[in-house]
Order: sequence, then structure tokens, then C-alpha cells
Amino acid sequence: MTKQISSSTKVKSLSKRTIAVRSGLNSDEQHGAVIPKISLSTCYGFAEFAKPRSFDYGRKSTPNRDSVEQTIAALEGGVDAILTNTGMSAIHLLSVALLSPNDLVIAPHDCYGGSYRLFNSLSQKGYFKTQFVEQSNEQALKQALQQKPKLILIETPSNPLLRVVDIQKIAKLAHEVGAIVVVDNTFMTPILQSPFELGADVIIHSCTKFLNGHSDLLAGVLVFKEQSLADDVLWWSNNIGTANSSFDAYLLQRGLRTLSVRVLTQQESALKIVNFLNNHPKIAAVHHPSLPSTPGHDIAKKQQKGFGSLLSFEIKGSADKTPLFIEQLKIFTLAQSLGGTESLISHPTTMTHSGISAEARKAAGISDQLLRISVGLEDVNDLIEDLEQALNAI
Repeated sequence: MTKQISSSTKVKSLSKRTIAVRSGLNSDEQHGAVIPKISLSTCYGFAEFAKPRSFDYGRKSTPNRDSVEQTIAALEGGVDAILTNTGMSAIHLLSVALLSPNDLVIAPHDCYGGSYRLFNSLSQKGYFKTQFVEQSNEQALKQALQQKPKLILIETPSNPLLRVVDIQKIAKLAHEVGAIVVVDNTFMTPILQSPFELGADVIIHSCTKFLNGHSDLLAGVLVFKEQSLADDVLWWSNNIGTANSSFDAYLLQRGLRTLSVRVLTQQESALKIVNFLNNHPKIAAVHHPSLPSTPGHDIAKKQQKGFGSLLSFEIKGSADKTPLFIEQLKIFTLAQSLGGTESLISHPTTMTHSGISAEARKAAGISDQLLRISVGLEDVNDLIEDLEQALNAI
């Protein structure tokens, strides 16, 4: 029987596309099913007294969850992974496992609103300390690192302005002061960016987004470069119960099989939409790493294998035009997720970043006119025509 693909040395020579497609296949020894079955049991019988089998209780691990963890670890080139019930749960788990009240976290000043809210609120309760830093500002970053943080979070490209920072450079500076380097790779996925090769210690994904790709489950994952760190966090995962269901793990495994073709096709369409918006007279600014005007464009060319399918833009004139534009759209759905097969548009001020103060949004460069698009798999000509008719209507 063909064994399922894991993150072993044997499979690291395979392409990521092959790993994503083949992982977990042919693992059914009972019936020979090509697609792995869903194991819904919450408990597993012991082989004998005081001798558990590979699985003993569903909060700790299940066959479906274990398979997905192996797949994502292999895709990222890590040694192990821990699947959680949401992306925010993954960040929270890492915080609980690694940080103490006197520890300092350095996070991007323009990070995802949910991450900002979590770090800020936990800091206010005294769980640890957080400093939000413009990580592209080398002087500000070095000053923050002089305080010897325990952990630094890097989010590149950023959400929602798609700014790019130098992972390798930041990781080197962080390691010099003993900090753990965590990279949120949700936007790029393993297909377009490999943070471990650039110095990351831990990689985070909201699997809800591109890894699943179908907007029908919530999940997060932590991927580790070193097993000792993974083991420490795994103990806490079982301790506080961050696991998701076997059915969600099954759906995620299914979504991963098309990861490469989805990401590359969506990226191709995004480049055409960027070009359209960048040349439209009613658009004040377009933010996408492919554009030289986007901060970190040269870094993106060096550390990424593509520019991705997320973009943001601002409409000229007052903020009153923004809801009028959205109301005219026929294909794009107003929703605050990303990475699915369907194209979505979101308004960060009232959606993803509504939980942070107006002052913090202003400091991050998030205006009331800013809109973010997640490009799906629809025909790109239809998407452009939809954007064009909505712009013409305002």
C-alpha cells in the first residue's frame, strides 16, 4: 500500500504541488479507498492496559487532523504543525504557550485588525507586553529590538495595504537578541513564499483563507522549524483545547489538493485587475506588491515567488463615494474574508479593522476610502467589467 505523504526527508524533494495533491491518499488499509475517510470518533480504544494507540482522545489528535498537519508541515518545509480551530486561535495558542507577563511582543503597526485587537487586549490584561512597530523603519525596529522581545510577528504582505518587509533582515536582527520569529504566511501561502528559508522559527496561517480556499470552514495552523518548540506548544494545545473537528480537517485536506492551481490562477487575474485600476481616472491609489509604488516592491521580487491575488485601492473624492461604489457591484461580494474561489471586496474601516481605534488606523495608513479585493476564480474579464460599471456609476 502507498503510504501517505508526510513531512519526512523523502518527500521534501517533491514539488509543493505534488505534496498538496497526494498527501493523505491511499491511507485506508481496510477498503483501499483512495480518499481518506472521516474519523468522527472522539475517543480511541487502548491496545491494552496503560498502553494507548497512536490516537487516544480527539482533543489531542485525530487521524484527519494529523494528516492535514503533516501535509502543511511538508508544504512549508517544517518539522511539525498544529492545527487549531481558527487563525486567531493559532496566534492565541502561541501566545499562551510562549509568553509570560514580563515578555515583550513586537507586532507590525499595520497588522491584521484581529491580530492587533488580540495583542492589544491581552497586553491590557497584563498577560504580556506589546509594541506595535513600523517594521520597514529600520531605526524604529532596532530601537524596539533593544528591549529584547521574546517574540516578533512579521506579516508580509500586510493586511490591507500589501506592504512588504524583509523577512530575512528582520529575522537576523531578531535572532541577535534571542527573539522567536513568527511569520504570518496567510496571504502568500507556501506556493508563493517560504518563510523558513528566510529565517522564520514559526509560520502561522489562517487556513480559513487560501489553504482551504472554499470559504466553508474555520481553521488555523502553526508550523514549526524545530521539534522542541512544537512539542512545547502541542502540550498547551491539548491543555486548553484549541483543536478543530475531524470533518473540518477533512475539508481542509480536500481544499489543499487544489491550492497551487487556485493561487496561481487567482494571481494571474489579480495582475490584470491591478493594471485596470491603476490606469482608471477615478482611482486615487492602488496597493499591490507588483507595483513599484507599493512599499517593499523590490523586497517582494527577492523573497516571493509571485505577488499574490490580494489588492487594495482608494477611490478619488470623499468617503461618501465608497458605499455608492459597493452598492453598484454585481459580482463581487461584500464580505471580510479572502482566499476563496469567489471574489470578495471589503471595507477595512468598517470591517476587518473596525476593532482598532481611528488613530491606529490613521497611523497604519488605512483611510475610509480604502477597499480590499480578494480575487477569485471567476473570468477576469467579467470581474473587470463589474468594477468598471460600478466606477462609471459614481
